[in-house]
Amino acid sequence: MKKILVTGADGFIGSHLTEQLVRQGYHVRAFVNYNSFNSWGWLDESPKEITKNIEVFAGDIRDPHGIKVAMQGCSHVLNLAALIAIPYSYHSPDTYVDTNIKGTLNIVQAARELDVEKVVHTSTSEVYGTALYVPIDEEHPLQGQSPYSASKIGADQMALSFYRSFDTPVAVIRPFNTYGPRQSARAVIPTIITQLAAGKENIKLGAISPTRDFNYVMDTVSGFISVMNSEKSIGEVINIGSNYEVSIGDTAKMIAEVMGKKIEIETDEVRLRPEKSEVNRLWADNQKAKQLLDWEPQYGGVEGFKRGLQETAEWFSNPKNLAQYKADEYNI
Repeated sequence: MKKILVTGADGFIGSHLTEQLVRQGYHVRAFVNYNSFNSWGWLDESPKEITKNIEVFAGDIRDPHGIKVAMQGCSHVLNLAALIAIPYSYHSPDTYVDTNIKGTLNIVQAARELDVEKVVHTSTSEVYGTALYVPIDEEHPLQGQSPYSASKIGADQMALSFYRSFDTPVAVIRPFNTYGPRQSARAVIPTIITQLAAGKENIKLGAISPTRDFNYVMDTVSGFISVMNSEKSIGEVINIGSNYEVSIGDTAKMIAEVMGKKIEIETDEVRLRPEKSEVNRLWADNQKAKQLLDWEPQYGGVEGFKRGLQETAEWFSNPKNLAQYKADEYNI
């Protein structure tokens, strides 16, 4: 089997993707963020039968020399390394340019020099901004409503420019709002679940009227693998979403329902985005993924969403897992 490099393998989606690739028999080199604790992030929680089959490479996506060394001998690169927290991008936008745009440049430049078979670059539905029409297809205009989304637009265009300029085999996967076990508590679904699991009934949230298209993490993972394996994906941008729109407020009610909890929502001012930066509506058109990749969400629609919420709530409610989160603190 070919060797796959997964950058951001220590993160939420990256760890699930790394594990699934190993289960499917791929040789995986996991690129994790270098740190003095020798932490592999969420891969430290992976079963031993998984980690013993992973080659871990610690480095920094911002370092062109290190990333080129990491890519040597790999046929495919799945680039998930990024800064993704929107509130932190208001605080430190410069780091988003370095990590998201420059990091992507380092990947595609090395891919060009090493003749990598394919780079799968990770985008985000945030690049669309508030929907101008729904459902949102891949031709929807791009709107940078936060420094984070602006940096991802730049990163996407950098990746695609190498395909157009040098025939570098690049595919862009554009997941909508992924959720599931291991997600950061700054995201809305873990925010709600961790507060409820900690015994709270008055849940602090930001705006509850915006809608999202939530995608369970294993659907996102299967989307990555489908994009990687499809010859038709090269040069394409492909949405991975559930094609189911739900408001944050209704999401909170569904979570309370599956957890058997009572809930009262309090608006926490520090969690609100600036008015013009809030993305008010996201709803994925996933027809292109179905047609090009034969990909279908397994957790689509209201029943699939509830099933995904149930699995997510069960994971977070495990005392061992919940102990890794600070339900009382808001972390940007």
